[in-house]
Amino acid sequence: MQAVSPTQNLNSSVIRPSKPRRFHQLTRSFICCVYHNDSVQFPNGVGLNRADWQSSCAILSSKVFSQDQGSGDKSTAPSNSDHLAAAVNGHKTSIDLNLVPIEKNNKPQPPTQKPLTITDLSPAPMHGSQLRVAYQGVPGAYSEAAAGKAYPNCEAIPCDQFEVAFQAVELWIADRAVLPVENSLGGSIHRNYDLLLRHRLHIVGEVQLPVHHCLLALPGVRKEYLARVISHPQALSQCEHTLTKLGLNVTREAVDDTAGAAEYIAANNLRDTAAIASARAAELYGLQILADGIQDDSSNVTRFVMLAREPIIPRTDRPFKTSIVFAHDKGTSVLFKVLSAFAFRNISLTKIESRPHRNRPIRLVDDANVGTAKHFEYMFYVDFEASMAEVRAQNALAEVQEFTSFLRVLGSYPMDMTPWCPSSGD
Repeated sequence: MQAVSPTQNLNSSVIRPSKPRRFHQLTRSFICCVYHNDSVQFPNGVGLNRADWQSSCAILSSKVFSQDQGSGDKSTAPSNSDHLAAAVNGHKTSIDLNLVPIEKNNKPQPPTQKPLTITDLSPAPMHGSQLRVAYQGVPGAYSEAAAGKAYPNCEAIPCDQFEVAFQAVELWIADRAVLPVENSLGGSIHRNYDLLLRHRLHIVGEVQLPVHHCLLALPGVRKEYLARVISHPQALSQCEHTLTKLGLNVTREAVDDTAGAAEYIAANNLRDTAAIASARAAELYGLQILADGIQDDSSNVTRFVMLAREPIIPRTDRPFKTSIVFAHDKGTSVLFKVLSAFAFRNISLTKIESRPHRNRPIRLVDDANVGTAKHFEYMFYVDFEASMAEVRAQNALAEVQEFTSFLRVLGSYPMDMTPWCPSSGD
């Protein structure tokens, strides 16, 4: 498989979708390099592998940068750009790399964008470098806080959709993704369970974040003047009783995310509208907190998973959790046998989730006497407390594999063992 050619220069590693937010903006704003094990033959001397490709880009970028500094080297830039244009993906068509154009009088034009550098095509940073972590939402979202808790001092990259965050990691725009999978009050986030199966990322960790909701409005606005409250659907449901106790006779409208609701109010100067979001969102968008801690239940926690391109090596020196997904061609009758494989080895299950089998959602069983029975087909997601480095976990999955037609390990990763108390603030 060949490397995806760059189309524009990379000036920032933050995904900043605008109106309307679409994934095509993601690919337009970043240089996306996807490498596989297949060797690709490039003409004109560009290397056979990823290291050679990066070295060529480093040499090219340094020459372009030297021209910007007035080095006076007038002979190398045109030939190198021609060679690279002919070499990318093995095609001879010219590709715009935003290089400094050379006029006939050999005087370089002032660059309008930053030159291409080796960091634009770099993989995950080495130890000590800043990780790029994708999350769904805008700055101030709870997902951003979860990303900061999972990877302190990381560079958080906002994405407008869950699938964009998956794609950002797959395309090397981000090094990790931190996405919610379940909430203690609202239950599972089904969309992300479906995306875990569709994409090939691995779960490398989990983080649990207490959710602390606030009622936000523009400065000077009083609660009795409100006509509408907007937020994410789960946030609205988690604060339903408290909003009633506050005596707010308001319309409740759902939007994509909590911090996005705060941003929308600030951007449009809506003085009759409040948002349910975090205290950090109030700080970022210049809103005042009308009511603090308005969630109906203080034990409101969201569990996030950390995703990466490569799995981590399981260990036995600390508590681990393993997530799997499986299915069977003959329906759900195999579920008891699968569960017994864990019970026999004293392995505790922390979650089991069923989702429709998208490739074959319905199984028909014909009976000459009673007609045709229609059975729904399901995929089963299971989390259990054991590391894949343990023999008992390996034996359990070996037995599960005998009973199922499909089995995939989504990840074996350390459990979040941080102390927790009911939410009282961010």
